[in-house]
Amino acid sequence: MKAETKDNPWQSTEKKAAFMDGVYACVPTLLGYLSIGFAAGVVAKTAGLSVLEITLMSLFLYAGSAQFIAASMIGASFSVIAIAITIFFINIRHLLMTAALAPYLKNLSIGKNILIGAQVTDETFGVAANRLPSMNGNRFYWMLGLNITAYINWVLANVLGGLFGELVTDISALGINFALPAMFAGLLVLQMISRSKYAIDLTVALLAIVLVIGVHYLIPGSWSVIIATLIATTIGMVIKQWK
Repeated sequence: MKAETKDNPWQSTEKKAAFMDGVYACVPTLLGYLSIGFAAGVVAKTAGLSVLEITLMSLFLYAGSAQFIAASMIGASFSVIAIAITIFFINIRHLLMTAALAPYLKNLSIGKNILIGAQVTDETFGVAANRLPSMNGNRFYWMLGLNITAYINWVLANVLGGLFGELVTDISALGINFALPAMFAGLLVLQMISRSKYAIDLTVALLAIVLVIGVHYLIPGSWSVIIATLIATTIGMVIKQWK
């Protein structure tokens, strides 16, 4: 009597196609991951971490801003508790991002949702928020393809930064600090093209720019960007509802 065997989900052509589609969807973010990940590896190396420690940090922490701050705090000899609390508050935004994606993944098991949620980043959230609403099936495998590609690329970039970071004497000269804004700008353009609602999108974008300049005179600093973004997006939602 033959023993019963469970079906291999990867034998499904549709699931493989969904996974590969997720891999391809991650391509626009790869250069940004490489540049920022390399910089994170360089900063961690400068703070005194070994290549093994840099690898473990990228594997288990897996958060660009948190890794930069953690490396700086380690270099400044902060306590473990202080570093952990700081990282917690920096990464708390992930609760909001995963909550926004949850309605599109509500049919999945808790285990699958945890797996996907643990791998969501700012960049993969931007891609997923654009694509998931228009997808009908195999969202789990699509998210796996997207997240795993980003994850591997990020870890590789960190390791390269740790290995070859000593050869870079001036990180700012490479223009790496512009890589992340450029990547998000590219994702924004792709999202605008896919939505085909250019009038509303351009109106909100231009309004946000004008508001940033205006609010900055009243409230100097980064708060002007946050306030301008909230006002512009609220106006955009109102315009969308009227139309």
